[in-house]
Amino acid sequence: MNVITSFQRQLNVLDYALASLYRRRMKNLGIFTVFSTVIFLFSSFQLMTRGLTETAAEILQDAPDITVQQMSAGRQTSLDLSVISGLQDLFGVTSIMPRIWGYYFDESNGANYTVIGLNLQEPQHDLLPPLASGRFPTGGNTGDVVLSESVRTSLNLGGRQSFSLFRPDLTLMSFVTSGIFDSATALVTADMMLISLADARSLFALAESQVTDLMVSVANPREIDTIAAKISEQIPGSRVITRNQIMKTYSVVFSWRSGFGGICLLSSLVAFVILAYDKASGLSKEDLKEVGILKILGWQTSDVMAIRFWESGVVSIFALIFGYSLAWLHIVWWHGVLFQPLLLGWSVLRPQIDVVPSFAVQDLLLIFSVSVLPYLCATVVPAWHSAMVRPDTVV
Repeated sequence: MNVITSFQRQLNVLDYALASLYRRRMKNLGIFTVFSTVIFLFSSFQLMTRGLTETAAEILQDAPDITVQQMSAGRQTSLDLSVISGLQDLFGVTSIMPRIWGYYFDESNGANYTVIGLNLQEPQHDLLPPLASGRFPTGGNTGDVVLSESVRTSLNLGGRQSFSLFRPDLTLMSFVTSGIFDSATALVTADMMLISLADARSLFALAESQVTDLMVSVANPREIDTIAAKISEQIPGSRVITRNQIMKTYSVVFSWRSGFGGICLLSSLVAFVILAYDKASGLSKEDLKEVGILKILGWQTSDVMAIRFWESGVVSIFALIFGYSLAWLHIVWWHGVLFQPLLLGWSVLRPQIDVVPSFAVQDLLLIFSVSVLPYLCATVVPAWHSAMVRPDTVV
């Protein structure tokens, strides 16, 4: 019976608190608007980071198990193909695919294109990004290239399929578009040109025995780190990168950029908490008179504090729901347009991707902890001061 009575009492207090919020609707609407905006901004950062991290993890599932590069004086240099014979003897290595990876700067628009050359006479499609249309270069046709839509737009190709790039000696090399990358992989293919290994050697003027790195496939995923260590020992001065390390790098980059933006938003949150404290502590004569009347009618100090708690709770919860929902719309429908430059970079060929983050309870708890809890704490002291008002001083 006591539980039912206590529950009914809280419902009555809540009903009075809602009526009090309505009486001060303009003041509370301003607080709700500012609070929702702060939650929206912080939630957008969290959802965008989670969505980009999950997208990168999904795309990088097709990345090579191990990537081997040669280093000299702290910089990457060419790798001689003669090392492949020694790596093929390692137990657990199923295939080794040489690759030429370089950058081509387009002076006409300031864009940097990532040019990748592979031996595609027998293409390993499990290591290649999917295509929206066309085919991969087979190596039989010189000049075949696979592009992204971003690169096509940057080159101003329009309806044309052919274009030319300069070699180091300033002679022109012609290319014909044979395929277009799927837009779902734009996070890693937005600036990419995929050509044959022979064309890449010709474009960058590399010797026949030189490549930039090797893509190594391993039969047992549990042995990737072990084989990577053996490769590092076998090739002095090499840099051996596993797929997990690449995934962690993407995650760290997105988290760092999101954290930087979150720190910038903390100033807004602190300013809002100060505003909430000021609004809650600045009691008008009508507020003090209301408390005095309530106490004359038999309301206790705890009851008055309960009213203030319910008022703050209702405003903060609805602001959380509204701001968090608006953040989802911003990310899913408007592609996180406000924060894409910060999280994806300011390059000329910034990837255009559709980010759909998964719902995570920990994200919601984090947003609740850094927004709702400080607001509730900021209103505790003013609520206690208002509840301690003596009736005979205001009535």
